[in-house]
Amino acid sequence: MKDFAAIYGRLDAATSTKYKQQVISAFLTSALADETRWADASWIIYFLSGGKPRQLIPTKTLRQLALDLTGLPEWLFEESYQSVGDLAETLSLLLPPPGTVEEMGLADWLDLRLLPARTLPDEARLDTLKGWIAALPVDQRLAFFKLVTGSLRIGVSKLTVVQALSDASGVDAKIMAQRMMGYTQASRHFGKQDFLELVSPSDGAEQTTKASGQPMPFFLANPFVGDLDEMNARLGPPQNWLVEWKFDGIRAQFVRRSDQSWIWSRGEELVSESYPDLKILENFIPSGTVLDGELVVARAGVETQMSSVDHIQPFAMLQQRLGRKVLGAKLLAELPVVLICYDILELDGRDIRELPQFERRALLEQVLAAARAKADASGQVLPLRLSPRLLGETWADLAVVRQMARSIGAEGMMLKSGKSVYGIGRRKIDDQDVWWKWKLDPMSVDAVLIYAQRGHGRRASLYSDYTFAVWTDDSPQRVLTPFAKAYSGLTDEEMKQVDAIIRKTTVESFGPVRSVKPSLVFELGFEGIALSKRHKSGIAVRFPRMLRWRKDKPIAEADTLASLHALLPASP
Repeated sequence: MKDFAAIYGRLDAATSTKYKQQVISAFLTSALADETRWADASWIIYFLSGGKPRQLIPTKTLRQLALDLTGLPEWLFEESYQSVGDLAETLSLLLPPPGTVEEMGLADWLDLRLLPARTLPDEARLDTLKGWIAALPVDQRLAFFKLVTGSLRIGVSKLTVVQALSDASGVDAKIMAQRMMGYTQASRHFGKQDFLELVSPSDGAEQTTKASGQPMPFFLANPFVGDLDEMNARLGPPQNWLVEWKFDGIRAQFVRRSDQSWIWSRGEELVSESYPDLKILENFIPSGTVLDGELVVARAGVETQMSSVDHIQPFAMLQQRLGRKVLGAKLLAELPVVLICYDILELDGRDIRELPQFERRALLEQVLAAARAKADASGQVLPLRLSPRLLGETWADLAVVRQMARSIGAEGMMLKSGKSVYGIGRRKIDDQDVWWKWKLDPMSVDAVLIYAQRGHGRRASLYSDYTFAVWTDDSPQRVLTPFAKAYSGLTDEEMKQVDAIIRKTTVESFGPVRSVKPSLVFELGFEGIALSKRHKSGIAVRFPRMLRWRKDKPIAEADTLASLHALLPASP
């Protein structure tokens, strides 16, 4: 825990990405020279890369720990927590110092204590935790509680960790990025061997030979921001680009190796069991193939052409399948998933990411055409589609086509340079050698702020998380109905002004939440909208955020539920 606390403290206090990379690289270099630290290093890499195991200690246990060890009344602890805004920091500040000091490595903490503690009864877990804390050094407590509460956020990207590992080990960064794919799965356990596998010299052929189904690092797009009339000067003619729809689904790779198949999400989670619909692809996609695409729900019982997308359903339909442990036959029949393919990364066991985009597209079309022909011959329906190529003589022509995006469940267009290789992460060499996402402007309505909650971190002292409502209709008896929560979009100065108004107009408090007298109107933007039985309003929106504070608009002129329904995509 000492190494972990030290590196956490240095990273948490830093703002420079270059400095953070140097801190991680220095730690890894020193760990390489000491085999006794390898197991700890493997876990540290996991957490720095964004790994999050299931919650290690329940929140109610940590609250009870604080009350028992400090003797504070519950109301005073809650006030302290609300003032600090972070449970881990509150605990590290309030708990009494240790009687004796005990040093234990991070790997031992997890393997011998924290992970086994999940199975203990609540009372036994609390008593055990008290014993641990009584010997935990003060300078390790913040990192410890950040870990067990799942609030370990230190502003380090996985790319930074990959580069630090490359610097320390001498392994090429591209190879290291490949080794790190799937490293942060929630169910993983780590030891010395995991660290050794990361830092060992490369044999030059490991990227496509692993029988574990390891995916390739995902290539990410940059948002395109610019006027239509400057696109030709910046990007060149549309004929130099592969233009496709930007679908609203789950990015995934279908990996077919060693006569097996795996499906990986962009979050590097192995999700094969969640999509048994795609198991049939094993019979039609040759071994030694990796496909990149988007998981979406298709309209049940509809068979279409390979490149047709008019049957794609809204993301809200896909959400109904997420997180389910049991997928019954009825659900699979009503919400069938297909993979819309837009790239091929491996073919015949050969890594082809360095081929130009147009060449990869041609190979993808060949593989999918062969799969479709084989399926047709056997009378099978494939849950597989080819992302259609969109054509236009000019960018203005494509801008007209782009307006159709929401009618087919897309968010806009993807622009992929015909000469671009399949990179790692989000990169930008120049405007004409990159992937762009050319999204539609967000949908928006004017909504009324009705609830507020304190934020976290530097916003812990401000009411910065808001619930917004629209009117039920235009009648005199209309009421405000909540439909979305948002916390981003305001400047720091605007946030302070809104906070002051919230404190003056509070009607009632519900723990950390305040209801306020309706007085503030904001323009709320969002990327998608769908009907929802889980929400009181009957509406669910995607990625809501505040576009502007409508100081010019009285609450009586805010939008209605009818305004939201008017934005819903037309039924198939």
